[in-house]
Amino acid sequence: MNILVVGGGGREHAIIQKLKEDPRVTHIYALPGSGGIAADAVCLGGSATDIPAAVEAAKRCAADFVVVAPDDPLVLGMVDAMEAEGFPCFGPRKNAAVIEGSKAFAKDLMKRYGIPTAAYETFTDMAQALAYVDACPLPAVVKADGLALGKGVLICETRDAAREAVRSMMEGRLFGESGATVVVESFLTGPEVSVLSFTDGETIVPMVSSMDHKRALDGDKGLNTGGMGAVAPNPCYTPEIAAACMEQIFLPTIRAMKAEGRPFKGCLYFGLMLTPDGPKVIEYNCRFGDPETQVVLPLLESSLLEIMLAVREGRLTGTEVRFSEKSACCVILASEGYPQAYGKGFPITLPETAAHERIYIAGAALKDGQLVTSGGRVLGATAVAENLPAAIERAYALADRIRFDNAYCRRDIGRRALEALQCRM
Repeated sequence: MNILVVGGGGREHAIIQKLKEDPRVTHIYALPGSGGIAADAVCLGGSATDIPAAVEAAKRCAADFVVVAPDDPLVLGMVDAMEAEGFPCFGPRKNAAVIEGSKAFAKDLMKRYGIPTAAYETFTDMAQALAYVDACPLPAVVKADGLALGKGVLICETRDAAREAVRSMMEGRLFGESGATVVVESFLTGPEVSVLSFTDGETIVPMVSSMDHKRALDGDKGLNTGGMGAVAPNPCYTPEIAAACMEQIFLPTIRAMKAEGRPFKGCLYFGLMLTPDGPKVIEYNCRFGDPETQVVLPLLESSLLEIMLAVREGRLTGTEVRFSEKSACCVILASEGYPQAYGKGFPITLPETAAHERIYIAGAALKDGQLVTSGGRVLGATAVAENLPAAIERAYALADRIRFDNAYCRRDIGRRALEALQCRM
């Protein structure tokens, strides 16, 4: 089979490497791909959001199956366009991808169907939003309604900070048109859990849980980023909590989307907070998370291609989805200054890797045959081990063997997970 994977980041690199394990795969193409992905797929260049060009690329490479991985093309309707031209896809259609494309839609869906989430209000008028944050409980969470590269959420400890967040989004257009509408919600407390799931619109199969690390600096300080590292499984996510989430959140969400005439097929990501009042939804994503994918897929023992085909064909029930009992850790190496200004073009030196190690490359390009930095999050160093402490140790050992100027990583990825493990012992 010829497979086209839309995207060019670390998540897509992990998906491509896992798809390559299936003997049915003959060629993998990536659009646009990257300098790092070029080692595992034919990179077509172009833009992941240029839907007509992507359809033409699928025709040129005679794609038998298309995996649309990033949020932007999904929300724009790339799956609809591909399917209309006869290319079967993994990923939700546009009317289902709105579950991530609009936080207001997602919150309203949860309210209508009784899915537990934080109390909230939605605003299109800045004066009304400012009046609300002048009286709402603190801390307050101000969210841009639309897509914002994982950075459109501001946690505000003070009234001044909340006012500034509203103004920066609605007046200053910090996140472009994504901030024309804002959601202001109550701040939830408790451990965070990410649960990616496969669903064909009827059946839902959760993957192994994970813990993301969004803040740029150690100790969960600094600005929100696209993710500085992850571990899996998340020790806070017990079998009892998993059962509660299935009954109260996962199944109700799939049923709600079907009832709304928006059946969801693909990977549905649940960002959860385990509050004192039980698990609640922080956010939905309409695709694999990044960098959660980089720790979840190395633990998948079943064929990713077969699962994706089953999702597309509505036969997920009875399809094997098996994960290893081991643990994984991913440490993101970023360019100093990310998520703000940073330098580019620094040569990257990669070490030889062992069977338990993976390097998933995101922000890198090929220049005269040399891999060089081209983005904020440059790559992810992932390692698998029998237990979480060993996986974390191995991931940092791998990260420390990778070289490029201006490299930066958090040194505490997995620390909260280790503390949670200690509490359970």
